[in-house]
Amino acid sequence: MYRIILRLIFTLMGAGILHQVTAFAMREGLLFDASAAQGRILPGAAIIGAILGLAIGPRITAKLEQLMSRVISSLNRTSPYELIIGVVGLVVGLIIGILATIPIPRHIPIIGDYVPLIVTLSLGYIAMAVSLKKKEELLHLFNIFPRSVDSRHPGRERRSFTQKIPCKILDTSVIIDGRIADVCRTQFIEGILVVPAFVLEELQHIADSSDVLKRNRGRRGLDILNKMQKEHNVTVKIYDRDFDDGAEVDTKLVRLAKALGGKVVTNDYNLNKVAELQGVPVLNINELANAVKPIVLPGEEMVVHVIKDGKEQGQGVAYLDDGTMIVVDGGRKYIGEDIGVMVTSVLQTAAGRMIFAKPKAMERAL
Repeated sequence: MYRIILRLIFTLMGAGILHQVTAFAMREGLLFDASAAQGRILPGAAIIGAILGLAIGPRITAKLEQLMSRVISSLNRTSPYELIIGVVGLVVGLIIGILATIPIPRHIPIIGDYVPLIVTLSLGYIAMAVSLKKKEELLHLFNIFPRSVDSRHPGRERRSFTQKIPCKILDTSVIIDGRIADVCRTQFIEGILVVPAFVLEELQHIADSSDVLKRNRGRRGLDILNKMQKEHNVTVKIYDRDFDDGAEVDTKLVRLAKALGGKVVTNDYNLNKVAELQGVPVLNINELANAVKPIVLPGEEMVVHVIKDGKEQGQGVAYLDDGTMIVVDGGRKYIGEDIGVMVTSVLQTAAGRMIFAKPKAMERAL
């Protein structure tokens, strides 16, 4: 039904526009002297305009349907803050557009009727687009939505996305790693977890790779995100902002963290260093894992299972349950056995923690 109404509107618009143009041209003498035939020319122009409007209308209608579909899809992904900022920007732009078109003469056909409308709508759209791009700066500038009440705890205030609690921006490696889901489940990380659209695109690209290993890693990352979104105590937000300058994903992550005032969550050593050099806070999952490992001091005794020989002659290698490597001096002859060892030293490296030990009294553990 609405398509029929749109076609009727375009038909009437086409007839009216061509009728006005023809009448203006005849009054100004731009056409031949057809005053005697004016009664036939103007209706003929209206009919031709109606036919053109009817012919062009379906194409314009199809374009409008595509545009409306994109608008609805975008609104479904838009947060309430963004909607309010967009509406305010649109209203301000329309007001500026109305004021800017006041000097345009209204008695001039075509220009006086349609140009003010086009200028007003254009300025409204530009103001809305700019306000959405700069929404974080505007929220901070006017101190909008400083705090909101937590519905689950009426007496408790919950800090908003842009204030107090910095958002956590996830990179591709930490999503594929998967430990971030377990950390969030324990509620040691608060605030909103932001997944940039360009990180999601990289995950999809990895998941579509022809290499089996890469494809499995990409699918694992998508599964982890899906699982995190279903957690009640975890808020995951897909952020659509991108930087259209062909920069690498790591560079975009750092720039986005600066724009949002957030922290980058990663286990990529190189990204960690680059972000720190640019003054962006980083939460490294590997550093967290090392920090929560049990503390082992020199002189402590334990029982380990030697599984292979070490790099140096006579060394054996064992592992704790958390994956910490234990290098046993003289433990090569105990490969495949459980032995009691005494810790001699602990070495902390960027890759993790290494424990050096020697067999306890050179006796095998029972």
